[in-house]
Amino acid sequence: MKIGVTFGSSTNFPAMLDEIAGYDAAGVDAIWLGESYGFDAIGPLGALSQITSRALLGPGIVSAYSRTPTLLAQSALTLDALSGGRAILGLGASGPAVIEGWHGVPYERPVARMAAIIDICRRVWAREVATGSPPYPLPVNSRRALKVMATGPRTKIPIYIAALGAASVRMTARKADGWTSVMFWPERADGVWGSALREGLSRRGDDLAALQIVAPAHVAIDTEHADRHWDALRAHTAHYVGGMGPRGQNFYHDVLSRYGLGTAADRVADLYLNKQREQAAAAVPQEYLEGVALIGSREHVRQRLQAYADAGVSMLNVTLAGSTSEERIAQLRLVRELADGL
Repeated sequence: MKIGVTFGSSTNFPAMLDEIAGYDAAGVDAIWLGESYGFDAIGPLGALSQITSRALLGPGIVSAYSRTPTLLAQSALTLDALSGGRAILGLGASGPAVIEGWHGVPYERPVARMAAIIDICRRVWAREVATGSPPYPLPVNSRRALKVMATGPRTKIPIYIAALGAASVRMTARKADGWTSVMFWPERADGVWGSALREGLSRRGDDLAALQIVAPAHVAIDTEHADRHWDALRAHTAHYVGGMGPRGQNFYHDVLSRYGLGTAADRVADLYLNKQREQAAAAVPQEYLEGVALIGSREHVRQRLQAYADAGVSMLNVTLAGSTSEERIAQLRLVRELADGL
């Protein structure tokens, strides 16, 4: 099982460079940078390509609505050239709160948009003429279709899609190289996404390798920081379940409900939307937290890692416990050792 680390869109980039170099030396498999409505992800990834030598690098995620498909392809091609063939293009539709509130673009046809972007990016990287159909018709106004002038180290760059809804997961399983999941509970994930995954995989092209599945997890192994890490996961969950969209339009609330915790999801959302953030975090069910975290003894974490592997997860994106970079790198080494022993 591969191990990745994710940094958010408000990261202090100068302060994190040494830590990322330490992760790379400690054997991390992938480094992802978020974007949302904080710092841009693409520029800093170019810098990270120069201080790392082995880890895959990708935005985790960049919104499909934020750039044209050909610019997304160019950005990934540039990162692939800078990193010597270590780029991943991590894409997602995000949600109406960010797309309409920040980018000022109507949140329309997210699945069709993502599918079209995949096709156009692959044409660009293969140095074929860049053509597309709605919602991205290329070219327009009878202009001549173009192909990229630059030649990168690879003609195929992996595309990982962050998907939650059934239609998006079906499309991802059919067309993408990887699926970046959220709130992944190994024992219950099949009940939420299994049907969509199987349907998409049944239509997957023979030219594509097996779908890679990425799941997030907070990691605190045999450490005094465990309580602090539980609290961080509670607050993170409450923010997404309660704050990422109004009532009735929150994808994360829907996932928690489909896990059989609908009453708790409603309470978390009500408290969060009423600006009772601490109470909302406290209302996140411990049952859920234990299902999606790697917090505890080495043996407990080893068993949880096996559960992820049994559920088909091929990469864990970990949030590491520790108040210093040295402590977090030590946690990475521990989870790396346990994952290698599966």
